[in-house]
Amino acid sequence: MLAEAEDVHAEIEALWAYHQRRLRLDTPAERLMDRVAFSENPPFRLVQCNDCGLVYRNPVERERELHELYARQSPTPDVMRTLHDTQLPAVRVQARELRRVLGRGGGGLEVGSYVGAFLVAAREQGLQMEGLDINADVNAFARSLGFVVHGGELSTFAPGRTYDAVAIWNTFDQLADPRASVMAAYRLLSPAGVLAIRVPNGAYYAAQRRRLARRNPMRRRAARALLAQNNLLSFPYRWGFTPRALSRLLDQAGFSVERLRGDVLVPIGDEWTRRWARLEEIAIKRVQALAARRRPWLAPWFEVYARRPAAGRRDDPTL
Repeated sequence: MLAEAEDVHAEIEALWAYHQRRLRLDTPAERLMDRVAFSENPPFRLVQCNDCGLVYRNPVERERELHELYARQSPTPDVMRTLHDTQLPAVRVQARELRRVLGRGGGGLEVGSYVGAFLVAAREQGLQMEGLDINADVNAFARSLGFVVHGGELSTFAPGRTYDAVAIWNTFDQLADPRASVMAAYRLLSPAGVLAIRVPNGAYYAAQRRRLARRNPMRRRAARALLAQNNLLSFPYRWGFTPRALSRLLDQAGFSVERLRGDVLVPIGDEWTRRWARLEEIAIKRVQALAARRRPWLAPWFEVYARRPAAGRRDDPTL
């Protein structure tokens, strides 16, 4: 057991208090999304697997409820444009990493393409990515940028073709059935194709969660700041994979993990954030990013790049 309902409620209050000092008083409500307000309802209880370290909600929400939750969200065009511009510098790093692991250009699919920032970054790297998302409004926005974006879910997506790469950034942790999603990605990939996944690190949250309960006020404040800056305070996710847990899942599905990359949350400061708070975020995340590169298994977020076996290999489970 990591957190009961009252513990999560205390984290929510701490998150609001943390950002109230850092946001302007006239910040519009819609700009609080993904900073102090999230799509997911707060978890009732958080538990952690004693074996692989996976953090998850207990009980978990039903799949139908999750689909309705994400499908009905409707950000304004201004918010989507701001999110697109804010995310672009960070996803350019991911596009370069994916191109490097893949070793060439090619066609791909981004699951949870949202406002299309990664689609732009991938195109700059010679990757012709298509999008897949369940939200009609964000799909329309991404299509307005000139991209092919499909409506629907990964588990039922059947394009009649395969891809050189499948990328699931900041979405895998919200999927109803991660195992089924990995198998669906496997079927969509060409032989030797690459699956890239980015998730919040459950091991990092669990470690900082324990520090929140300590008596030392300085350690509690430090843990609160590190979790808040990485959108981990109150844990607004369904799954908190660890590198060990995700690598095990990919291995069982027939993939071979080739690269593990530690990282931090993309910058969330914008024109509604006080100037000193934007500088604070930059400083904190630069220090964390350096540490994450050296010890990716302890990073707040991490990425895994895994390859499907080449055609004819014995370890291909489709043979």
